[in-house]
Amino acid sequence: MFKPRRFAHALAVLVLALSAPPAFAQEAEPIPAAEPASIEVTPMEITLEVGSTTQLSAIVRDAEGNELAESPVLYFSRARRQLEVNPAGFVQAHGPGEFEIVALAPGDPDASFFSSQEAPRTTINVTVPVPPVTSVDFESVPSRFYTDTTLRPQFAIVDESGADREDVRPELTSSDSTVVEITTLGHLNFVGVGTATITARAEAITTTIDVSVTSNPTESVSLDASAAAVRTGDVVHLNAVARDSAGNAVPEMPIGYSFQARTDQAELGEPPSGLVTEDGRFVADLPGEYTILATAGNNWASTVVTAEPRNAQRELELLGQGRVADRKTSDIWVWEAPNGRDYAMTGTWGASGHAYFWDVTDPGNMQIVDMVRVDARTVNDVKTSEDGSVCIISREGASDRRNGMVILDCSNPTEGVSVLSRYDDQMTGGVHNVFIYEEHVYALSGGQRYDVINIEDPRNPYRVGRFELDTPGHSIHDVWVRDGIAVSANWSDGVVLADVGGGGMGGSPDNPIEMGRYAYPSGWNHAAWPFKSASTGKFYVIGGDEAFPRSRNPLGTNRFEGPPVQAAGWIHFIEFDDLDNPREVARYEAPYGGTHNYWVEDDILYIAYYNAGLRIVDISGELLGDLYRQGREIAYFLPFDPDGFKPNAPRTWGTMTHKGNIFFSDNNSGIWAVRFAPEDDEAAASGE
Repeated sequence: MFKPRRFAHALAVLVLALSAPPAFAQEAEPIPAAEPASIEVTPMEITLEVGSTTQLSAIVRDAEGNELAESPVLYFSRARRQLEVNPAGFVQAHGPGEFEIVALAPGDPDASFFSSQEAPRTTINVTVPVPPVTSVDFESVPSRFYTDTTLRPQFAIVDESGADREDVRPELTSSDSTVVEITTLGHLNFVGVGTATITARAEAITTTIDVSVTSNPTESVSLDASAAAVRTGDVVHLNAVARDSAGNAVPEMPIGYSFQARTDQAELGEPPSGLVTEDGRFVADLPGEYTILATAGNNWASTVVTAEPRNAQRELELLGQGRVADRKTSDIWVWEAPNGRDYAMTGTWGASGHAYFWDVTDPGNMQIVDMVRVDARTVNDVKTSEDGSVCIISREGASDRRNGMVILDCSNPTEGVSVLSRYDDQMTGGVHNVFIYEEHVYALSGGQRYDVINIEDPRNPYRVGRFELDTPGHSIHDVWVRDGIAVSANWSDGVVLADVGGGGMGGSPDNPIEMGRYAYPSGWNHAAWPFKSASTGKFYVIGGDEAFPRSRNPLGTNRFEGPPVQAAGWIHFIEFDDLDNPREVARYEAPYGGTHNYWVEDDILYIAYYNAGLRIVDISGELLGDLYRQGREIAYFLPFDPDGFKPNAPRTWGTMTHKGNIFFSDNNSGIWAVRFAPEDDEAAASGE
């Protein structure tokens, strides 16, 4: 039945709908973007020569098999030093091996590789063949050879890529085995008078040397030691001389050193322990009597050195703790502010960008007096200027991805800390660590380099220089400046020294000049400290490891769950008196732990040793060998806290001394303060 009213209403609605301006038209529901479901990469198998390159291409598809032409693709290789791949899929081979490249399609163009673990992915297998050897040369060959002696030859072997090949062991042959005999270990035994040609073959390349062996004139050996009675850990210098029948020194006669030991712990099953080097340095690890032998051909001499216990141990007493239980604590810095009070600054890790300021004038009653929050997930590093008025905090994980660092007025934290400026120019990749030296900030940028920022006017910072390595896949973790020398920790590239005003090479903050470097095989170089021994004047760089092979948190779904993660690694002591020939001479390794940050004062090393807590080590005198076995550990402290972020799980992060007290931060429990017990208390504790 026709109803005029209903028709008129419908007509009016239709007219309004047709005549309404576009601004009032109903908007269509947005069509959800298709999610990536699979990724196809071409090629999936690659063989590259060292130095060559290739380009990867990828197609991303949704669940229906449709190509998503605009979907981003991320590429990643864990072997960056051997195989480098950039975000666009450009691959370059730097070293031989079997490698994998992971490609994934996160969907989000702003996503990072590590935040896209659920994205569809695929793996590309890469083979880089070992380049052929192109040259073999004998190194450090003496000019004289004597019967009844042995030489372990050294070689310089280079392959087609220009790389040194320490993995290649040449095959040796002698033209006359009655003069020179080749042992199964590749040593040269000089067994008779005469001449012989020694040939070394590495793959298809050979080289030769002609050897003339003369009769050994040695009739006796004299041996002197720099000391006959020492403590464990003290270095004894040996001087052995081969002499002929007239008492004259035999030129270039090789001397071999060894030792026998009768230690105090031998009856308890403790094996003899010590070290004697080819250049004649000896150190005892355990108390006891050591007979040192020097041999020259069939002649020998001996001397006896007795080693007493080092007795370096001291008692620690706890002063106080400032608990942080709702988030992880990162690094620490302690200073006296211009107002005369003592303060500590601590960062936070994987949280909400807080830095805490503590009054620690009374270490037994440490109190937070202010806090600063910045746009970041992690405030990893915190530092204060020499005059205690300006603080720097680093930023990582900012919501706008600008990161960088924040400069603060911290001249009186009790009255409040204020932001002076922010600096993020070309530092958007994140600032992990910083160091302040003479009104300049040395700030890491994106884990690749450090930039030098002038803060003479902290409200108007500006860049004056930068330092970056040019090695394949290079990265950096830390930088420390002492006496105008910047020492950086560069993971696989090891420790690197740069003149920034005090190295005598014309360097400055605006023009850092490399002075030297040293890399060790593990590639774990996480921290570095320039150290000039107050007792010997020797210049060392102390390199610290960071590695986590002992526990992969098998019971937890992320790093905040499951059992505490155990770290690994140790402290390396690298003697740098000769910048062109640095050598690693000693180590300190605590059992079942791994190093993080550390501090040196008065020839004492204070180490934040992750799950092994705070470790304190005597590094006085010349250093050689295994400092832990030598009894150089003075004390340790494990910061167990049942109410911590992760209860009773020490994870000590950073440490420093201040006015006779030892402060340290712990990832799971906040800030702590300890000190050495007074000597009378130590004597009472030991029963003396």
